[in-house]
Amino acid sequence: MKVHELRSQITRQGLSPLYLVMGEEPYFRDQALSILRSAGQEGSASESSGVSSTNDSSHMFHVDVVYGDETDASEILAISEEASFFSLRRLLIVKWADKLSARDGEALIPYFQTPNETTTLIFAAVKLDGRTKWVQELKKRATVVECPPLFDNQRAGWVTQRARELGLQLEESALEVLKDQVTEGLHGTAGELEKLVAFIPEGHRVRAEDVETIRGKPPGISVFDWSEAVAHGDHGRALDIVAKNLETGEAPLRMLGAFLWQMRRIWKTKALMEEGNDAGQAARQAGIPPFRSREFVQQVQRWKEPHLRRAWELFAQADSALKGGRASRPKLILDDLVIQLCQATKTSQVKKAPAGRARISPGVKTP
Repeated sequence: MKVHELRSQITRQGLSPLYLVMGEEPYFRDQALSILRSAGQEGSASESSGVSSTNDSSHMFHVDVVYGDETDASEILAISEEASFFSLRRLLIVKWADKLSARDGEALIPYFQTPNETTTLIFAAVKLDGRTKWVQELKKRATVVECPPLFDNQRAGWVTQRARELGLQLEESALEVLKDQVTEGLHGTAGELEKLVAFIPEGHRVRAEDVETIRGKPPGISVFDWSEAVAHGDHGRALDIVAKNLETGEAPLRMLGAFLWQMRRIWKTKALMEEGNDAGQAARQAGIPPFRSREFVQQVQRWKEPHLRRAWELFAQADSALKGGRASRPKLILDDLVIQLCQATKTSQVKKAPAGRARISPGVKTP
């Protein structure tokens, strides 16, 4: 099941003794754990409502958290099988469950088959090795909550829904900025929306400028501005955008990821246009809002196929450098990337792509 189905499942069937919360989106994993904690709290209070006690702690759901790289099967079993003296139920969360050894995992298999009914044992991980016996048994016995990242076509809907829950009305320009940020993880976008609640007067619609303001960024340094500067070969402006983003505290890898995402949209739009699609329609299919379509298409037209391929090589090199031995010099890495990209786009305006080259495909593996 997905996270949004978890609460209703608990309402219908109550808490299960075993859960597996797994997926690449940490926001959804944290949301699932929060729902389970809340359900346990409510369940304990309900179960103990008929018990006469002056100790309020009897209404609490006793929670323990351990980590896969610091615990073992013996500790997990000891906590899971131990009766709590302070509550009617116990909840044990095993975070980073992928760090558990196969030996410890196999030692847990008998417990999976006959779990303690007064304990809810939760394993949380990005991914588990499905080839191991203990993972296969856990998936078979547990209630599995899947937490995958959002698909491209789900991002706008998630931002809109979360904004509505917080009482915010978004202009299309603000939605576009926030939707692009989703590529960097939902926690950051959720935090921006929560800050907007305090910043925007009641009844006012949120603009792109408002989003940039609460992020502490001056105008004109968005990823769209960055890609526009590069498309025109304006390395001075592009370098200034890099510097200002770093000054406002943006993480270099997040900057690279956002720029890569924008380049993927340029790639996709160019491919669609070469297939005979209308430029505006191609931009919309790539996720560009109508108010930015014209400027975006102009960027796309400045890129030639060989130089887009070269850009992908440069992104891969920058990604490797930011994660490797040169990671302590992020500005130098990003500046070098920008200068080489600007040189590529300038060259693409005076040279034609060589004949016979394979058509560009937006589905190729990227860094």
